[in-house]
Amino acid sequence: MAAYLQWRRFVFFDKELVKEPQGSDGAAPGAAPASGPAASKFLCLPPGITVCDSGRGSLVFGDMEGQIWFLSRSLQLTGFQAYKLRVTHLYQLKQHNILASVGEDEEGINPLVCPQVKIWNLEKRDGGNPLCTRIFPAIPGTEPTVVSCLTVHENLNFMAIGFTDGSVTLNKGDITRDRHSKTQILHKGNYPVTGLAFRQAGKTTHLFVVTTENVQSYIVSGKDYPRVELDTHGCGLRCSALSDPSQDLQFIVAGDECVYLYQPDERGPCFAFEGHKLIAHWFRGYLVIVSRDRKVSPKSEFTSRDSQSSDKQILNVYDLCNKFIAYSAVFEDVVDVLAEWGSLYVLTRDGRVHALQEKDTQTKLEMLFKKNLFEMAINLAKSQHLDSDGLAQIFMQYGDHLYSKGNHDGAVQQYIRTIGKLEPSYVIRKFLDAQRIHNLTAYLQTLHRQSLANADHTTLLLNCYTKLKDSSKLEEFIKTKSESEVHFDVETAIKVLRQAGYYSHALYLAENHAHHEWYLKIQLEDIKNYQEALQYIGKLPFEQAESNMKRYGKILMHHIPEQTTQLLKGLCTDYRPSLEGRGDKEAPGCRANSEEFIPIFANNPRELKAFLEHMSEVQPDSPQGIYDTLLELRLQNWAHEKDPQVKEKLHAEAISLLKSGRFCNVFDKALVLCQMHDFQDGVLYLYEQGKLFQQIMHYHMQHEQYRQVIAVCERHGEQEPSLWEQALSYFARKEEDCKEYMAAVLKHIENKNLMPPLLVVQTLAHNSTATLSVIRDYLVQKLQKQSQQIAQDELRVRRYREETTRIRQEIQELKASPKIFQKTKCSICNSALELPSVHFLCGHSFHQHCFESYSESDADCPTCLPENRKVMDMIRAQEQKRDLHDQFQHQLKCSNDSFSVIADYFGRGVFNKLTLLTDPPTARLTAGLEAGLQRDLLMHSRRGT
Repeated sequence: MAAYLQWRRFVFFDKELVKEPQGSDGAAPGAAPASGPAASKFLCLPPGITVCDSGRGSLVFGDMEGQIWFLSRSLQLTGFQAYKLRVTHLYQLKQHNILASVGEDEEGINPLVCPQVKIWNLEKRDGGNPLCTRIFPAIPGTEPTVVSCLTVHENLNFMAIGFTDGSVTLNKGDITRDRHSKTQILHKGNYPVTGLAFRQAGKTTHLFVVTTENVQSYIVSGKDYPRVELDTHGCGLRCSALSDPSQDLQFIVAGDECVYLYQPDERGPCFAFEGHKLIAHWFRGYLVIVSRDRKVSPKSEFTSRDSQSSDKQILNVYDLCNKFIAYSAVFEDVVDVLAEWGSLYVLTRDGRVHALQEKDTQTKLEMLFKKNLFEMAINLAKSQHLDSDGLAQIFMQYGDHLYSKGNHDGAVQQYIRTIGKLEPSYVIRKFLDAQRIHNLTAYLQTLHRQSLANADHTTLLLNCYTKLKDSSKLEEFIKTKSESEVHFDVETAIKVLRQAGYYSHALYLAENHAHHEWYLKIQLEDIKNYQEALQYIGKLPFEQAESNMKRYGKILMHHIPEQTTQLLKGLCTDYRPSLEGRGDKEAPGCRANSEEFIPIFANNPRELKAFLEHMSEVQPDSPQGIYDTLLELRLQNWAHEKDPQVKEKLHAEAISLLKSGRFCNVFDKALVLCQMHDFQDGVLYLYEQGKLFQQIMHYHMQHEQYRQVIAVCERHGEQEPSLWEQALSYFARKEEDCKEYMAAVLKHIENKNLMPPLLVVQTLAHNSTATLSVIRDYLVQKLQKQSQQIAQDELRVRRYREETTRIRQEIQELKASPKIFQKTKCSICNSALELPSVHFLCGHSFHQHCFESYSESDADCPTCLPENRKVMDMIRAQEQKRDLHDQFQHQLKCSNDSFSVIADYFGRGVFNKLTLLTDPPTARLTAGLEAGLQRDLLMHSRRGT
């Protein structure tokens, strides 16, 4: 039960008398004439007002003469005669322009049986008056009684009438028509009915019935009309009302001791508002009560010039949600209180209308601010549905007020309610003092929970935790269950925690939020836990494991070389993250470029060798850099090794690697490595693989390895004959006795005819120890061979001359003498010739049918054609080579035996002019020129020899 005396009073309404509109004569119909010059300024209602209501933009009045009056917003008063005697009750619907009234039309012998109910359609007219759509008696039976109250449902399907004998009639159906409406007695009791109200909840319709002694509710939307007894306290006439949805449509009963609120099935809260209640009304969230209280006389404006307080009535406007009195004033003889056009109108017996205009929300808030009633201002703003910006402004002012009073805990709670509207820096600056760090922490925590914090706020909050050494709060802040619950910048938090020395917390954040770089930085640079860092890298996906090994591999290799090498082996062959219970072992793994990790082993040659050998064995298609580095490493070990046995083993490994075929494309690089480390066997092997026979020869010459020189010439002389000439020159320059080796070289030169004899003599002339006996055998054999060659050439010349003479004779005979064909057999089938036959000058004869079967052309002899074709092909080849002048000159200059080159070209007929039988005689004139050219070439060859 709320204590009435504890509620604060405010003046949230402005009171004024309603004035007549300009141009009015100042007197209402039937009203008494105004007295005094200023009396006509105020609106005066007709006298004899008995009942009032409002709705649909008008104030509605009924008087003792049976008239119904309408006061519009422009304060124009209109009326019509509704009853002959008087109007006793009115009900104006809010959603329909329908008015229900109860009044008396005739007195009769017993006036109690005469009240009539009339339903008026205010939108339609009948002779200038509203159309009355239905008239029926208010009292259904013959027992005399008086109508005490009336209510109508907004859906026009229910109308309830209460009587002083305690009965209630329910008119169900369309109330505007007799045909579709049915009237029945809903309730009978012993106490006068003082109030009725319909309440709609979904599809259920309740009717509240209040008498002077009890309160009850009915469900009228069903068939049996179940009743619920709510209370044994009643109220007087006009002392009940139905609240709006802000109070959950509760039924309000204003008794003399308390005001009770009811739901359809139970009683709700009650308020101890003392005084004899005269009127209860609900207006926009306020409960308006007019009461008479002899004990209380309001101050200031509530006082009256009349000293008799018994005639005074107090109007209080209660805010039940926020527990304060929004307005209180004293009036004389209040007839009724109406609500329309957003204001309250108080009608008094003297015909005056007092308007109570509610102040705007901002004005009310400012009044509360002046009294430092911020909590009440907040509640009021919420009830008035003030927007979030307006509420934030109130919270800020309330916080500023508490802060100025030294209540920092309360202030920060208000500032927290401004988050999202007020700039956080405004609040943070107020609590930067070390003594206020708890308040600052609370504010920053809420800021993060609402995901409105930036990196600076996160830094500040974590610094607060670290300064307070509140590890539990810190863990609660950072250890969230899921990524969606993280309300801060993780990277900033890691930086702050690392700087403050909270490494375990920083590691937790880095690991759970996949900030791998920060995790590894802390492990390697701060904690120095290299083993954990390496294991963490082994759990990462391939791309991240690869990048982090490139970044931190040298540090890990320096401290834990074996484990690091093992991880690199896996990373470069078949990498799968080492997640326990996770991962598909059958899925293909990834592998990194092993060559990129070689710099990691800069100071660890033993691990480097193990890594390189592993890669070359497990992954034969490793990058070339792996094999280059492995070769260099093996050569270094070989060069620095002192133990002969180990050195021999290393030598074999290096040679084996060179013979693996991995250095074909990088021959020069491998050669340089072998030369740098003076690995001669490798150098010679690479020379041989690269066909650098000259370099092999020079190597043996430098080391005066005579037998090896001869061996190289024997092994590679076929491919490069000049090796023998170089060997002869080399031995010729030696002053030592090298007759044995020179003899071997000369023998090979003689067999292969590699050098002219004169050049051999000139070469050996440089050796002072070489005597004629060294080359005697060579010269004798050479001269003998040349003599034999001359004899053979002379024989061949004689034979060619004889052949030429014979052919010339045959040609002459063919030209000068007739040809007699004496063959009797076919040259193809060897059968006797028969006419027709074909004869050729060569002496062959053929049957015509044999000739046609075997010949390729009519002009060629089938028997001689193959041989003639060979001769013609040779002639054509010689003709094609006639223009090879540049090639001939080049060979002539470069050859040591110019005569043999010229003889070769002579033999191929390059210098001959081919004369065919079909050539004209003029062709023979060029023979002299050709002969001159041949003489010049012979002379040149002789000078060259």
